[in-house]
Amino acid sequence: MGELILELALIMGIAAILALIGRAIKQPPIIAYLITGILIGPLVFNMTGSTEMIHTFARMGVAFLLFIVGLNLDFRSLKGIGKVSLLTGATDIVAVSGISFLIAIAIGLSYTPALYLAIALAFSSTVVVVKLLSDKNELETLHGRIALGILIVEDFVAAFVLMIVPVLGAGDFSTIFIQIGTSLLLIAGVFLFAYLIFPRALAIAAKSQEVLFLFGISWALLVAVLFDSLGFSMEIGALLAGMALASSRYSLEIKGKIKGLMDFFVILFFVFFGAQLVGPITQELIIQASIFSAFILIGKPLIIMSIMKTIGYKKRTNFFTGTSLAQISEFSLILILLGFTLGIVNQELFSLAILIALITIALSSYSIYFSKPIYKFLSPFLNIFDGHKKELGIGKKTEKHEIILLGYNRIGFNLLKAFEKTKKKYLVIDYNPQTVLNLSNKGINCIYGDINDLELLRSIKIRKAKIVISTIPDLEANLEVMDLIKDKKIIFIPTSHTISNTKKLYSAGASYVIMPHFLGGHFVAQMLIRDKFNKRKLFKEGEKQRKELEERLFEGHDHPRKDFHGT
Repeated sequence: MGELILELALIMGIAAILALIGRAIKQPPIIAYLITGILIGPLVFNMTGSTEMIHTFARMGVAFLLFIVGLNLDFRSLKGIGKVSLLTGATDIVAVSGISFLIAIAIGLSYTPALYLAIALAFSSTVVVVKLLSDKNELETLHGRIALGILIVEDFVAAFVLMIVPVLGAGDFSTIFIQIGTSLLLIAGVFLFAYLIFPRALAIAAKSQEVLFLFGISWALLVAVLFDSLGFSMEIGALLAGMALASSRYSLEIKGKIKGLMDFFVILFFVFFGAQLVGPITQELIIQASIFSAFILIGKPLIIMSIMKTIGYKKRTNFFTGTSLAQISEFSLILILLGFTLGIVNQELFSLAILIALITIALSSYSIYFSKPIYKFLSPFLNIFDGHKKELGIGKKTEKHEIILLGYNRIGFNLLKAFEKTKKKYLVIDYNPQTVLNLSNKGINCIYGDINDLELLRSIKIRKAKIVISTIPDLEANLEVMDLIKDKKIIFIPTSHTISNTKKLYSAGASYVIMPHFLGGHFVAQMLIRDKFNKRKLFKEGEKQRKELEERLFEGHDHPRKDFHGT
């Protein structure tokens, strides 16, 4: 027992140090965990004496990971982008797996392992993509929502593959048929039970955060053990347990409560995978990993961009969506592990998959972080991927607008009221497609767009506006807008959250800089002085604010962010 605790302490310590280094060089923690596994594994220091126990922890990590993924497989989130997500996701899976299979055959793999590896490489990483897009505040953009939709489609297909693969090795056709029928009955039973029992049970459990946490844990483990005891995969049981709760209004709270525990086991899951990279790492293995990685990093985005172009999306949206999905998934590793357990995948192919994961996740992280400058450089060469769809363009871009508001969000809500009173022509630009649709339904002049899209800003004739207001606290983006305007007669009012950035904006020529926290404190102070700390007057102000907040809530602008977890 003491040896196991020592090993866990060393694993967590090494993982923490590498994660800090990874954060400094803009790498997701998964890379740190995989490298930790390589370091403690037989390839380097060979420190794992309690391999069986760590393997057990790793399986629990897979179960919790898939439970959380299941909680996010709520198809209601595909509203508005379901068609493009379904078409792109399904076509991409077929194309990527087909080309990967041909590459695998070309490098000498036999048909069954080649097919297995090809299917594994078809999926992108939910963990990595959502974490990085969330860090960049791009989950609510059009390309972020489409990428998220494609990930949901891929995760659903991956879940089906994980369910069907063990069954296919069950024996003759009649046995396979019985196994599939049993699995379908089990799935139907889980969902029926959740539908009939959970609404009331969750309402009772949610009265205590501790009880809700225990309820989520027990449900995930019970379904996982049920599937395991009936000869199915424990991990798939956990996934279905999460899917059964995905449409519940308590799914966000359950995710939040379980995430900390899940993180511990998921670290061991990725460490375990890293430890499976055993020698020798031959030149041939590195070449093979490089070929597959090049296809995932370059070929997969090109496939996604081509599909989206045929649907009609613009090259900018296509590029950002494609580059977001240029890596292999945690599902890929789980599928390879399953193949290794069933004897379909040998150790060399296992090591190949781990190397591909390391290369694609590491490099795609940079392509996501630096997607805007990369796009700016490649934009002239991407016209072939430019579709003809009008992406949520409601306003008339060719009109001359006296006021242009870049970013609606919480500040813009109050600004629009002021615009209406001035009777001046105004245009709102926002990167959240749902916000644009909500505003257009109210008859507000608006278009979908990004402050970083200088081509769009030129097309709306931003230089002819009298006032430009940016509610987006991105220093570089605001400086680029100021550089584009180049007219001291135009009033430019950007937003900033830090004093240092505010000083830079004033130095660059900003007319006034909005600092929300500063303004909030100033407003409260003035209100207290004006009303002489009178409770009745302050209560009236509070009631006024409450009504405004209810209006905002009705619009749907203050819903909890439906993020996937990030490890």
